[in-house]
Amino acid sequence: MLEDLKAAVLAANLALPAAGLVKLTWGNVSGRDPESGLVVIKASGVPYDRMTVADMVVVGPDGRVVEGERRPSTDTPTHLVLYSGIPGIGGVVHTHSTWATAWAQAGRALPVLGTTHADLCPGEVPLTAPLGPEEVREDYEEATGRAVLAALAGHWPGEVPAVLVQGHGPFCWGASPAAAVETAVALEEVAKMAWLTTVLEPSAGPLAAHLVDRHFSRKHGAGAYYGQP
Repeated sequence: MLEDLKAAVLAANLALPAAGLVKLTWGNVSGRDPESGLVVIKASGVPYDRMTVADMVVVGPDGRVVEGERRPSTDTPTHLVLYSGIPGIGGVVHTHSTWATAWAQAGRALPVLGTTHADLCPGEVPLTAPLGPEEVREDYEEATGRAVLAALAGHWPGEVPAVLVQGHGPFCWGASPAAAVETAVALEEVAKMAWLTTVLEPSAGPLAAHLVDRHFSRKHGAGAYYGQP
């Protein structure tokens, strides 16, 4: 089972540059084994064009390396906080993808301006509060995870699949590593559309609630009817 998860996490990591979401080594994907609670994540700073399954590191919920010869991603503590705080997720993705990161750097949540966004989530993609000097100095990566969870307060887990970390970039998640990558791809496109929309029409407001609800519900939840059974 763990070998299958390593292969899935490797494939998900390799999908990031293929989708144009990663330059250099700016990104990471992890996956969690629901039975053992172990997490597989890419090694820190490994070039994507040379990445193999040997670069997948297994860590426990406490962050301790239990398998692998390399140092895990520096964002590992953030991933672990998200796994502990968001029920049911099996994959987490972090990138510095251009369009989503631009919104994070501008300090703006991503508004729901059209149906493509509503297909992803029924409200804005939240923005975290800025981290204070002590948080950055003492436990920066864990504090980042806690800030993401705080931004999710008041939302049910299936409603918001991503958060923009202010000044940093997006964290996305899903039921599996592949599903988390799909979220990251969709988020990037939605962020690009939103930026272009606000350039064309700075006063563009949120999409009407009845359209938001219809588009989200036809792809998510018990009444979903998008795709094949």
